Amino acid sequence: MRQFTNPIHILRLIDGAKEARGLTVIIDVFRAFSLECYLYDRGVKEIRPVGSIEEAFALKNSLPDSLLVGERQGKKCEGFDFGNSPSSIPAEQIKGKTIIHTTSAGTQGIVNATHASELLTGSLVNAKAIADYIIEKQPEEVSLVCMGTGGTRPNAEDELCAQYIKSLLEGSALPDIEEKIRELRFHGGEHFFNEETQEVFPQEDFWLCCQYDRFPFVIRIQKDAHGYVTEQQLL
Repeated sequence: MRQFTNPIHILRLIDGAKEARGLTVIIDVFRAFSLECYLYDRGVKEIRPVGSIEEAFALKNSLPDSLLVGERQGKKCEGFDFGNSPSSIPAEQIKGKTIIHTTSAGTQGIVNATHASELLTGSLVNAKAIADYIIEKQPEEVSLVCMGTGGTRPNAEDELCAQYIKSLLEGSALPDIEEKIRELRFHGGEHFFNEETQEVFPQEDFWLCCQYDRFPFVIRIQKDAHGYVTEQQLL
């Protein structure tokens, strides 16, 4: 079984994104980059991550047949088509569309990872695909950036995702990954089970984001004339 033996750095938050070098995975499990996997699975044309709400609206003016998706403090941004909830975006309304995506943590990591040689999004739902891609590419170094909550506070789910990807790269998947994911319900994912916040954080989102290794593709981030753009690459 092939492994990755070059340096693997686990970094954190926006400062970590700024420090990232080499092939860099920007991790946001709840919910940004889990959502992006589901969006590609539901047939979107492309996803364009941006840092600010203002940039999102400006880009939509340049790309009129696009949809605005995103959140601040978990809540859908005012004037956007959808929030950041994978259970709340129906395939029939997004198929073939360009998605402009901004979030409090995940997309902030993308725009701050200016020294990365290559960028991927990271989540549990495609963690194995990410590890397989890295092993195939064999970059000189890898940075796994846990974006945490709002890009300012570490959280359990992104840390777990980074450790899981690292373990796969080193040739031995975490033996207790399923138990650790179940623990997220009580340590990291509690807000998805609060009856008072179901409109913003539906319980179904927790389960969708925790379906580890569900998707056999990575999401690569590149740049074009309009800014950042992602593409789905099957393994």
